[in-house]
Formats: sequence, C-alpha cells, structure tokens
Amino acid sequence: MLKKLPCLVGALSICLCTFAGALAFAADQASTFIAVQIAAHPNKTGVYVLDKGEDALIARSWLADYAKQTIEVQYFIWSNDNIGTLASEALLRAAGRGVKVRVIVDDLLIKAPDQTLLALALHPNIDIKIYNPQHSVGVPFHKRLLNIVTDFRGVNQRMHDKTFIVDGAIAITGGRNMATEYFDYNHSYNFRDRDVLLLGKDVALIESSFNRFWKSPLSAKVENLYGGIGIFQKNVQVEDTQVKQTYQSLHDYAQSKTNFSAHLRNMISNIPNTFNAISKQIIWTEVSVISDLPGKNTVAGLDGGGQSTLALVKLVNEAQKQIIIQSPYLVMSDKAVSLFQSAIKRGVKVYINTNSLAATDNIQAFSGYRNQREQLLRMGVHIYEYKPNPLIKKQLIAASVLAEKRSPKFAIHAKTMVIDSETVFIGTFNFDPRSENLNTEIGVVIHNPDLAKTVESAIKTDMLPENSWNTATDNPDQYVSLTKRSKVRFLQMLPLKALL
Repeated sequence: MLKKLPCLVGALSICLCTFAGALAFAADQASTFIAVQIAAHPNKTGVYVLDKGEDALIARSWLADYAKQTIEVQYFIWSNDNIGTLASEALLRAAGRGVKVRVIVDDLLIKAPDQTLLALALHPNIDIKIYNPQHSVGVPFHKRLLNIVTDFRGVNQRMHDKTFIVDGAIAITGGRNMATEYFDYNHSYNFRDRDVLLLGKDVALIESSFNRFWKSPLSAKVENLYGGIGIFQKNVQVEDTQVKQTYQSLHDYAQSKTNFSAHLRNMISNIPNTFNAISKQIIWTEVSVISDLPGKNTVAGLDGGGQSTLALVKLVNEAQKQIIIQSPYLVMSDKAVSLFQSAIKRGVKVYINTNSLAATDNIQAFSGYRNQREQLLRMGVHIYEYKPNPLIKKQLIAASVLAEKRSPKFAIHAKTMVIDSETVFIGTFNFDPRSENLNTEIGVVIHNPDLAKTVESAIKTDMLPENSWNTATDNPDQYVSLTKRSKVRFLQMLPLKALL
C-alpha cells in the first residue's frame, strides 16, 4: 500500500517521526518561551530565515510534535517519497494525540495511493481537501482530457501556496514543497531554496489566507472525490481493517531504526540547544503578508494578475537604488518588461540570479527566458545563471548526501526579492507569467534592513563566479549537450509564454 523509495534510506527516514519522544522534555519549556516572546512583542512579528534544507526540515519536524491544538498545512506538491511519507505519518501521529489537522494540496502534483489518501482523510482529527481537482484525485484519465478541452484556463489555474501553521502562533512559508529535493536529501537533484519561519502577530494573516482556501468551492473534500458513480469519477472504498493497516504501515515505516542515521540522532539530541540558538537570532519587526484569493482572478483567458502581483509591482515601483532577485524561472511578461524598464530608467540597478540551462529542472520555462535573455541584457538587467555544481552546495546540502559517489545537481528554487537593501520578499512567487496571472501565491514582505542585507548577502554569494555564470561575459548554454540545446530551441518556437 505504501511505496518505499530508496533515495533517502539510510540518511533521513524517521527524523519526522521521532521528535515526539526525543523532544517531549523540551516541549513545555519551548512553548512557554514562545508564548513569552510573542507577548513581549505584541505589535511585531518574529522572523527567522531558513536557508538550509536540513534546517527547514527540522523546523517542520519539531513543529509537528510541538503542536497542541491545530496544524494547518497547504502545499503545491506532496510526494510519496520519504519526505512525503514521513510528513504524512507526523501529521497522523499529531492527530492521534488530539491535534486537529487540516491539509490542502493542489491536485496537479499530489502523489499518493488513492486508498492511503482516503484512509488518512477518514481519521476523526484529519481533514484533507484537494484544490481544483481536475487532474488527479478522483479523476479518471478520460475526464482529465475532457477538462483540458472544456476548461483550459481552469485546469491551468493552480494553488502554488506553501504554508505550515501550528496553533495559530507559528508559521512557515516559502519555496519548499513536501518532497526530498526541496530539503536537500535527494541523491540526484536538489534545490537551493528559502523559507521563513514566523511567530506572533502576522501569523493570523497567513492563517486567514489558509481559511479562505479551505472555504473556497475550489477545495473539495477527499471523501467526496472518491464516492463517484459513473465514468467521470473514481469510486474508492476502504474498510476499517484497511484504514488500520494504513496507519500501522505508516508508523512502522517511520519507526524503522535501520533507516535512522547517526547524524540525525545527534541532531535530535541537540534540539534544545539548537532551538535556544535559533531563538536568539529571531528578529522582531514589521511584516506584510501578500496572498492571492482562491481562483486568482476572474479574467477570461490566461491574463489577469492578482493580489500578489500587485504587491510586488508596488515594491518594484518603490525601489530607488537596487533590486536583487533570485528566482528559478525568469520569463517576463510585456507588463513586467515595462515595469523593469521604468525602474532602470530612473537609475535602479537590477540584478537577477536564475537557473542556467545546465541546472534548470524546467526547460519549457527556460525556453521562454532564452527568447528574451538578450533583450533583458540590453535593457541593463544583470543576469547570473546558477551552475549545476556550485561551490556553495557544500555549505547547504547535508553531508550524508554529498558523500555519495555522484554528487547531486543543485538548482535554484528560492523566490526572493530585495529592495534597496532595506526590504525583502520571501515567498512562492516565481517571476513568470504563471505566477503573475494563473497560480495563487503567498509570501511575506519583511521591512527590516538588517534582515534584508543578510538575505541580499546570501544571494550575492550565489552570484559569485564559483556559483553562477555572468551572462554578460559568458555563454552558459555552451556547457550543456547539443541535444538539450536543440530541445530548447524547438520549445522557443512554440506559443507557450502565457503558460510558463
């Protein structure tokens, strides 16, 4: 019933499920500390940037076991690899101790056996909804094809939000999905990503965004998607014995000590010290939450913008000196080109760090970027393309993964913008037409020069010659095969820009 993937065995496995026992002695102390800190900063939000995948994983792991009342989770991708399986078990275990768990996952890239997904949704303390279910959950293949033909815009409008909220007091948002490659534990391909952990005041705004999606007609309960009659909906049933077997299989998978590395044992035992160190680095400051409404917009076709788009346009228009962007995909719409042309004309320097053809996981998006790369350079945009084996990888990826005979590729997935070294945006918004017009997005704008400069420094490090190619002086495309370049040239001729 559960698919065990080997990519993480021996390196990660039960880290998401062992924190309850290992951290029980520290939970009350941490809870008290968090409550005191929030009370001491009633009109501000605590911010801590999660640059390393391992740190982002541990934060989520600890929060799943810290939760006392509620866990609310929202993701674009939820895989059935080790991370996805262990995350599911962590939520199941939290529900078992009485925590109310609500999960929203976009329908496009969710990977879960039908019976497992339904069994989890049937737990009395777990509710799971699927956003815009036209592709996968409960949808037979022929119905998916029909949806594409009859509602092309609708099937392309996805929920790209990524949030993890605990007890309405702590939240994580940013670029990471629920799969191994987003936490740097995949043995072949990983992402340089960025999340932000938030405490206090503005967590309520992230929770409000989650609730809008929860109440939206576009979000459907799993149980309702599997109870269909006829050819247009799957009929999936699970007996009580199957439900119990599913839960036990998840617990057994997570508790397998043969998959528990010594490295993670040490990290778990040092969590109290780690938490104390992190707590001292939390910055209490002013934060603005930007998020889209479910459905993004009501414009016909593939245009229309959204609340997140307007908020980022405002940031660009307010820039006086410098804009630094890190984005995995760079495909500017005509409006975006005009926006940055205006910024450059008023003296703003624009620097962008994006993926090279050698590093990217999405050659369709790269084809759109390649069509306009020369135009952007002529405009005066400084572009640095990430290398597939940057030197910085040694500082960001877990040592156990780097120890493999073949070092995994590394690519940008962080979505970040720094304005004038004073304000920083961290979220889910890619700088492409899909995020601009189709996908719902969420993120935070942090108004703090110290934090902005710290993130800016990290991006500038990623742009150094040992990590990225400067497209003004080099041709990064030359470092990939002729076959791959030919594929991109073919895609460049197709009218795909609005969908990229």
